[in-house]
Amino acid sequence: MVFVHGFFCNRGLWTPWLERLQGSGHAFIAVNLEPVFGSIDDYAPQIDEAVRRVTEASGLTPLLVCHSMGGLAARAWLKLMNADARVHHVVTIGTPHRGTWLARFGHGLNGRQMRLLSEWNTALDHEMPAGRPALFTCWYSNCDNIVFPATTATLPGARNRLVRGAAHVQMAFVPDIMHATLALLDPAFA
Repeated sequence: MVFVHGFFCNRGLWTPWLERLQGSGHAFIAVNLEPVFGSIDDYAPQIDEAVRRVTEASGLTPLLVCHSMGGLAARAWLKLMNADARVHHVVTIGTPHRGTWLARFGHGLNGRQMRLLSEWNTALDHEMPAGRPALFTCWYSNCDNIVFPATTATLPGARNRLVRGAAHVQMAFVPDIMHATLALLDPAFA
């Protein structure tokens, strides 16, 4: 598994997940997206290196688990590296696939990229292979206090899953999301 955090966060977000995977025999890594206010496209090499390391360690294509902006970074990686065949599945949790109203207050480059229907976001969808959305499960919430309106966290053609009553960061720790995601890796986790 490759874990990708969101805006203004770090790999420490994934500690409960990593503890759960400890001793499971599964290869996993959590990346730190840097620079904090850089272009989302610039995170692609970091994701690429993590995917390469997990693939080498396990011999398998990894499951990517992404929170918030991390899901956009994963989509940018897929596009820039033409990497669809290098990933088993991508789970996004509260990712602003269509941007978010709140990003209008962002001044950094990645903040501007996450604005509702930004040029960058539109370009991310441009010439997307028809089968790519099927690689995704997108979790979104009716109570997300960062990514709203709620439908902006969905991706047409993906398995979009609503979790009710969970705030933005809280979604990364909702037991149902954790169980369903880990079951994609290994049904024994369910």
